[in-house]
Amino acid sequence: MRILCLLVIPALMLLGSCSKKTHPNSSSQPKSSEKKNTVSESDIPATIPPTIVPESHTTTANFTQPMIVIDETGKIITSRDNLPPDIAAKVDYKKITRSFTPAQRQNLIYRFKMVPPRILFVPELLASKSAKGYYCVYKKKFWYWKKEDGLFYLDETYYQ
Repeated sequence: MRILCLLVIPALMLLGSCSKKTHPNSSSQPKSSEKKNTVSESDIPATIPPTIVPESHTTTANFTQPMIVIDETGKIITSRDNLPPDIAAKVDYKKITRSFTPAQRQNLIYRFKMVPPRILFVPELLASKSAKGYYCVYKKKFWYWKKEDGLFYLDETYYQ
């Protein structure tokens, strides 16, 4: 009986100490890691000087999502005025305003239940790089690849 008590008591102590480690503290006092991240008023500078950003970077910083330049019917959705100046200078709308052929359109509707836009403008922050070049995935379905003019064109495998 005495040996049994000597085995049970340490086992209960071991289990009791382990259970305390897995339960979070229920006290409302901040943890020590939270105390380290607090900043006193003396650490904050009195004035923060404004940063000067060149004008060319301010235009691309306003874009947070892809913009449709040419839709599926070949219509111009985004004019040169709404594109960044470096890309607007390279774009030739006479060459890129084409719609899908009826067979290509039917193929896209049959396979994907929709017709995606042909050409997008994608900010640099949203574009990814691979061995083939820069790309963007639109609506988690369609891959667009960047060409020389800075615009992203729908991958031809979707409609060929």
